[in-house]
Amino acid sequence: MSEKFKGSFTQQEPIPEAGIEAAMAVLRHGRLHRYNTVAVEVAETALLEEEFAAYVGAKYCVALASGGAAMACALRACQVKPGDPVLSNAFTLAPVPGAIASLGARPVFVEVTKDLTIDLDHLEEQAKASGAKVLLLSHMRGHVGDMEALMALCDRLGLRVIEDCAHTMGAKWKGVASGRHGAIGCYSTQTYKHMNSGEGGLLVTDDPELAARAVLLSGSYMLFARHRAAPPAEVFEALKLDVPNVSSRMDNLRAAILRPQIGMLDDRRARWRALYQGMERGLEGVAGVQLIPRPQHEDYVGSSFQFLLPGWEPARVAAFVAGAAARGVELKWFGAADPQGFTSRYAHWRYAAPEVLPQTDRVLAGLIDMRLPLTFAAEDVVQIARIIGQEVGVAASARDLASVAAPAAD
Repeated sequence: MSEKFKGSFTQQEPIPEAGIEAAMAVLRHGRLHRYNTVAVEVAETALLEEEFAAYVGAKYCVALASGGAAMACALRACQVKPGDPVLSNAFTLAPVPGAIASLGARPVFVEVTKDLTIDLDHLEEQAKASGAKVLLLSHMRGHVGDMEALMALCDRLGLRVIEDCAHTMGAKWKGVASGRHGAIGCYSTQTYKHMNSGEGGLLVTDDPELAARAVLLSGSYMLFARHRAAPPAEVFEALKLDVPNVSSRMDNLRAAILRPQIGMLDDRRARWRALYQGMERGLEGVAGVQLIPRPQHEDYVGSSFQFLLPGWEPARVAAFVAGAAARGVELKWFGAADPQGFTSRYAHWRYAAPEVLPQTDRVLAGLIDMRLPLTFAAEDVVQIARIIGQEVGVAASARDLASVAAPAAD
């Protein structure tokens, strides 16, 4: 009988004890709302913003209800209006175009390269053709492209960059934290991300007007002075009657859970990297599998793993994914005809009226994705890689048998 992996691809590590204790303190005093404080008390949410801003080297930070809320808030802070075109790479997840569509704006998708990063040549074409002024750049599945080249291009094109760092919290490009190249960086603290509060988001910027708009949009009412990682009062005074309240604040309970996790990010990055590199070693040389190269300047967080099955027919990929699943290995396929669970692709988002992107279609047709939770051990990734390699061989054998059995064409 074939070996079967018995672990869970969705089991995260427990919340650290310091986070549990802080959360219990919030529950005991009952002041969960970020502006519900007493005397000289500083809200957990305000402290989280201050500490996360320091971690990534930003001047300002706003804590929000989700990563999607952070992106929508960033777009509103940049004064994106209904009908405006907003550029975004086609390889991303649904909350990215969803954030654009939530404003009534129009997603304009850009091709992805075989390295899973945005195609700069097509970005320039789409920017000129659409007249877009904003790029919502998704560092999808933790793959960071050449940020110097991208920012130079965007500066030349007059594009303001918002970085979606849901998969790159703690990552760096040439020593600069992910989220610190563009005008705004957005992060997620959803359960499967690098800090876990179930749901949550963070927005960082060095621009005082953008920060003030984000605070007001988040739902500060006139309590913006209670923020610590925020611009001075005079910046708010010029905006407070013109910026709408789009309530999407984070609460003190989630902030309390998150604060101790900031100091764990660097260690988590190293541990994820070890799991990722173990998968690379296990799949190197497997016929039919193409690994994704990592640039030397990218200090990545390998919390998920991707590989390509170039040239595989859809039925063969589907059989491979099903075979791996039967042996306990949960793989996601971005080339499937219909969305499954969290996994969908640009062609599925009909509300965006996407144009066909042939290069992206070729890449996604054979793109396989897999979570690497920190509850995995080194021996787990060895076993998973072994099972994947075996199932790739099974799929190859089935194709070869089918081709032999097929009658010759006249």
